[in-house]
Amino acid sequence: MRPEVAFEVRLIAIPSVSLKQQNVNVKATISMDIPKLGYWGLLTTYIKPFRRLFYLLAILVLLNIGLQIANPLVVRFFIDSATDQSTTTQTLTYAAIAFLILATIQQLSAVSSVYVGENLAWSSTNLMRHDLAEHSYNLDMSFHKVKTPGEMIERLDTDISALANFFSAFVLRVTGNSLLLLGILVVMFYEDWRIGVPFTITVIITMILLTYFRNIAIPHWEKAHEASAEVFGFLEERLAGTEDIRSAGANEYVFQQFGDVLDFRAKKWKRAWLLNFLVIRSIFTMNAVMLIMAFGIGYYMFTNSLITLGTAYVMVHYTTMLGRPLREISNQIQDLQRAGGSILRVQQMYEIRSKIEDGPGAELPDDALEVTFENVTFSYDDEKDDDIILHDVSFDLGAGEILGLLGRTGAGKTTISRLIYRLYDINAGAIRLSGIDVRQPTIDQLRGHVGMVTQDVQIFRATIRDNLTFFNNSVPDDRIIEVLDDLGMTEWLDRQEEGLATMMESGGRSISAGEAQLLAFTRIFLQDPGLIIMDEASSRLDPATELLIEQAVDKLLRNRTGIIIAHRLKTVQRANKIMILEDGRVKEFGNRLALMADSKSHFSELLITGMEEVLV
Repeated sequence: MRPEVAFEVRLIAIPSVSLKQQNVNVKATISMDIPKLGYWGLLTTYIKPFRRLFYLLAILVLLNIGLQIANPLVVRFFIDSATDQSTTTQTLTYAAIAFLILATIQQLSAVSSVYVGENLAWSSTNLMRHDLAEHSYNLDMSFHKVKTPGEMIERLDTDISALANFFSAFVLRVTGNSLLLLGILVVMFYEDWRIGVPFTITVIITMILLTYFRNIAIPHWEKAHEASAEVFGFLEERLAGTEDIRSAGANEYVFQQFGDVLDFRAKKWKRAWLLNFLVIRSIFTMNAVMLIMAFGIGYYMFTNSLITLGTAYVMVHYTTMLGRPLREISNQIQDLQRAGGSILRVQQMYEIRSKIEDGPGAELPDDALEVTFENVTFSYDDEKDDDIILHDVSFDLGAGEILGLLGRTGAGKTTISRLIYRLYDINAGAIRLSGIDVRQPTIDQLRGHVGMVTQDVQIFRATIRDNLTFFNNSVPDDRIIEVLDDLGMTEWLDRQEEGLATMMESGGRSISAGEAQLLAFTRIFLQDPGLIIMDEASSRLDPATELLIEQAVDKLLRNRTGIIIAHRLKTVQRANKIMILEDGRVKEFGNRLALMADSKSHFSELLITGMEEVLV
C-alpha cells in the first residue's frame, strides 16, 4: 500500500520524479494546521509515510546508545579484574573479546543509523518540497506577481534543505545524544548519588543555555535567509535583463546595487553566526567545568576508598562522553536555528491562500462554447477603487463565433482573456460559458475547455514531445505527428535528429518565432478546447512563415469559438463580431459586416485610418 499524506490546502498535481521513486501518494486534501505544527508537527506529519525507516532508525539509535553506555562498564570490569590478584588471564581475555565485539557492533550500528537517517531526511523533505511547490503553484497570479523566482527558489530549495538537515540531525544526533545524556546520568546515579547530582545540575544548566541561545538566534536566521532570497531575486531579474542593462550602459549602477545587496546579506549572516559562536563557546566552557569536577570527585572518592579504580575511570570516561553529545548538539544547533527560521517561512507560505477557489465541479460542453459577460467589473487590486480595469462590461458571443477584440494598450483586452481563464476572479458581475458560470467547474475542467495562445510561447528544456503535450505521456505519438502534419510542420520535424525525442532549448532559442507559434497551435490542437483565445498571437511571426501561420489560424478556429486580441487587418477579417474597448468600457460591439457598413461606427473609422491606431 502506498503511504498517504494529508493537508488542509487544496493542491493540484504536478510531476514529481522523487516522489514516484519513493512510491509516495500525496492526497489532494490534507488536514494539517501548519502554523501550529512547529518542529514536532513537521516531524510526525512528514515522517509518517516513511515510518518503517523511522522505526529502523530508532532501533539503530537505541542500540548505538546502549552499546556506548555498556562498553565503559566492560572496561571497568577489566580494570578492576586486572588489579585483583586472584583474577585469571582467561577472565581478562573474555572481557577484552566482549569489548571488541561490542565496539564492532557499535560502529556498524552508527554507520547504519547515519545511512538510514539521511535516507529518511531526504525522503520526507522531498515530500515536503513537493507539497510546498504544489501549494505555491496553485496560488493565484496576484501572488506570483509579487514573489520573485529567486525568493521561491530560496523557499523551495534552501529552506527545505535546512529542514532536511534538521530532520536527520534531530532524529539521529539531537534525540540520540539527548538519550545518551540521560542514560549516562542514570548510570552515574546508580553508581553513587553524590556523582549523579552535580553532573545532572551541570547538564541542566548547559541545556538551558542551549535553549536560550537557540530562541534568540531563530529570528536572526530567518532574516539571514530573507536576505539570501533578496540576492537570488536580484540576480534573476538582472540576468534576465542583461541586454537592456548593457544597451543602457547601466552595468556600473547594477553592480553597485549588487554590492549593497551583498553587504546587507553579510550583515544578517554575521549576526546569526555570532549567536551560533556563543552557543559553541558556552558548550566548551561547561565541558571543561565537568571534566574538572570529574577529576576532583573521582580523586576524592577513590582516595577515601568510596569507589574502585575502575569506577573512577568510568566516571571520567562518562564525563568525556557527556561533553561529546553536548558538543554534537551544539554543532547541530546551527541547523536547528536554520530549521526554526525555515519552519516560520514555510508556515507563512502555507498561510497564504489563493484568491481563486476551485469550483464544485460542472461539466462544460465538448463542442464550441458560448461566451457571456454580464456587467463584469474587475480590479487587480481589490482595495483600490480607482484602479478598476473593467467597468460594467457586457457582451454575448455565440457558439462557433469569432470575436475581434480591439482597443488601445491598457484598455483591458488581455484582462478579459485572463478572467475567462480564471487567472483572476471578477469583482462583480458574471462570466458564463454556455450558460455555466466559470466559477462552477473545477479549474482543471475549465482550462481543459479553454485554450490560450499568446505571443510569448514558453518552450521548456525538454523533448519536443514533452513541450507539445506538457509532459502528458498518455498522448500517442501518432496523434502528435498527425497534428504537426496538419499544420505544415512535417518538414520541420523531419529535420530534427531524434524526431519527437529531440531536446529543445529553454526559451525557444533553438527555433524561430514562427515555429514557436506553430508549436503553440499544436498544443491547442492536442487539447481540443471549445473556446480559443488568441492574445497578440501573431505579433511575433516572421514573414517567411506568414502563409503557414494564417492557414494554421484558420484550422485552429474551425468549429470553435474564438476571441482574437487583434492588431492585423487579416486577423480581424476572420471575426464575426467586433468589440472595441476604451478605458475598460465597451465603446462598440456588433456584427463586423454591419459595423463596416456603418460609416459612423468607430470600427469603420479604424479601418480607414489604419489598425495601428488601435495600439497607439
